[in-house]
Amino acid sequence: MKVSRSAVARTTAYFALAMALVFVASYPRVHAADDQQMPTVGSMAPDFTLNSQENTPVSLHDFKGKWVVLYFYPKDQTPGCTIEAHGFTRDQDQYTQKNAVVLGVSVDTVDSHKEFCAKDGINFKLLSDTSHAVVEKYGSLNQMNGNTLAARNTFLIDPKGKIVKVYVKVNPTPHSTEVLSALDELQKTGGQ
Repeated sequence: MKVSRSAVARTTAYFALAMALVFVASYPRVHAADDQQMPTVGSMAPDFTLNSQENTPVSLHDFKGKWVVLYFYPKDQTPGCTIEAHGFTRDQDQYTQKNAVVLGVSVDTVDSHKEFCAKDGINFKLLSDTSHAVVEKYGSLNQMNGNTLAARNTFLIDPKGKIVKVYVKVNPTPHSTEVLSALDELQKTGGQ
């Protein structure tokens, strides 16, 4: 029996897809703390100061007059977090054109962020919240297998510091494109 190369390629592709689905299905689930309050659309974004991958302090109020994409993510150099960071990196020129900055926050250390940025060419600020204070302030604190992590949530903040859109349990692959579309719409309609 002769097997064509295309049949082998199809079978290999289906096998790879099946293995990926098994991996995703078996990945441990993250559970949010029940008592957290997430800031809502229309409220002022809670201010904070955290160190970036350059070990310099970054405060939310430093960006008054700009749109801010404040996104929380679980862990440096993990598959979903890398996909999400690559999307924001790819689209940096578009964010700049829209007077917007991207700030990523996780509970990883400054050194972990520095390594992640160097390895993956990330070209925006990653902020270290090792005390979990900011993650908790934004209702994005999760526990997974006894570890404290940030949930994959994003807050779009207008130039006056007001939250105009909240994304919860983000899908990392299309996320930057979603945020850019929302920015387009908000800027066309006067920000509301």
